[in-house]
Amino acid sequence: MKFKTRLMVTFTAIIVLPLALTAMAFCGIGLYLINAQKGLTFEELNYTLMAENMQEVVESTEHVYDELRRQAQTMPSKLADIRYLEKLSSKIVQKTSYIIIRKDSEMYFAGNEAAAKRIFPVLPEYGEGDLSEESGRYYGEYDKLVKQVDFLFPDGSKGSAFVVTKVNSLISKHLLVDMFVAILLILVFTSFMLTQWIHRGVFNPINELNIAMRKIKEGNLEYALETNARGEIGDLYRNYEDMRLRLKESTEENNENEKQNRELISNISHDLKTPITAIKGYVEGIMDGVAVTPEKMDKYIKTIYNKANDMERLINELTYYSRIDNNRIPYNFHRINVADYFGDCVEEVGMDLEQKNIELNYSNLTQHDTVVIADPEQMKKVINNIINNSVKYLDKPHGIIDIRILDEADSVHIEIEDNGKGIAQKDLGRIFERFYRTDASRNSAQGGSGIGLSIVKKIIEDHGGYIWATSKEGEGTCMHFVLRKYIELQENP
Repeated sequence: MKFKTRLMVTFTAIIVLPLALTAMAFCGIGLYLINAQKGLTFEELNYTLMAENMQEVVESTEHVYDELRRQAQTMPSKLADIRYLEKLSSKIVQKTSYIIIRKDSEMYFAGNEAAAKRIFPVLPEYGEGDLSEESGRYYGEYDKLVKQVDFLFPDGSKGSAFVVTKVNSLISKHLLVDMFVAILLILVFTSFMLTQWIHRGVFNPINELNIAMRKIKEGNLEYALETNARGEIGDLYRNYEDMRLRLKESTEENNENEKQNRELISNISHDLKTPITAIKGYVEGIMDGVAVTPEKMDKYIKTIYNKANDMERLINELTYYSRIDNNRIPYNFHRINVADYFGDCVEEVGMDLEQKNIELNYSNLTQHDTVVIADPEQMKKVINNIINNSVKYLDKPHGIIDIRILDEADSVHIEIEDNGKGIAQKDLGRIFERFYRTDASRNSAQGGSGIGLSIVKKIIEDHGGYIWATSKEGEGTCMHFVLRKYIELQENP
């Protein structure tokens, strides 16, 4: 639930709930007090008493009292008529008043028998009522106002008619006290319910978010928050989860990069140590006079030169990878003819391979006018890196490298295959990861930084292509990469 909706519900509940509960309490307590005063049972509760006012009670009881007094003076025998008395009593039975008729010392008629029995013993005797006093007599211990009319029954018995009225039946001190207590309890109950609702809906989620934030501060990125809630709280939970997952991913990536950087430093140290050690050894040999002949001196100098070239190549490769990984190398894309471009590349690398006694086979199965969009220099680096990698791990007396250009509808498929030692299946899926080297290559005297193939993969992907490898241990490896053809749109004549 949204905060705006929650506040509206709270505001409405603060007003409506206390009012509704107060009205219910007032009705309940009022009915109980009024009917308790009348001596009625629970089944006999009369709800109309709550709707009367003092003026109606006074007017009604005065009317009945005047009627009794008139009958006592003019026709006292009518006061012995039960039907007449019941009819007269019905006029005030709803007004918290009732009639009592006494004959001698016995109760002859009572409009409210249960209530009349309590006050009957203290009613004044015959002749003690003052007909000129209309205010009546007040009985404080009963909170009753009694008006008396004396008369004689037809048989000569002494009779008295009483009109008994509960003077505080509508505004009871007990009712006021009970209502005050009820309203206080209602307010406490309403505050408690709303506080619990707000606490569960707002403060508990905020406390959970606070705990989650502390967990992140402490470096614990595994503390997850799940919720199905809607509104602002649900959005906060989901935003926290997105932030946590991204931080976790970023942290794992940083840890992986640190691990790779440590591995790179270890690889560089190993790869640089070998040529540096060789250079130091040959220089010491020259300084110590070991190279006593011109031929030996020439051999030492060439070896030192080759080792220095290896170091330069390694440093250049690392520098290049750093630049290409940060997208700092601008590509110069051109439309290049596949047959012409790869023909020139094969002719160029063929001379180096021939000197190393490695056989190079080349076949082009594409149309002569097939064109791709590529950076010639970067694509040449791809080919050289793959071929140099193949040459590095050739283990046969007669090395063979095959280059095949295949036509595949809207793309060109290039295969560069060798007959080297091959790559284990467990390593084949990771050879394009940066700084990754198989155990065989790590122990190889050729060394290598482990980033050559990652450079190749990066360049191919930047060209919109993709690359993969297939290999069998002991038989050789084949590198595959695909480039999209350039298709020039022609106007429809």
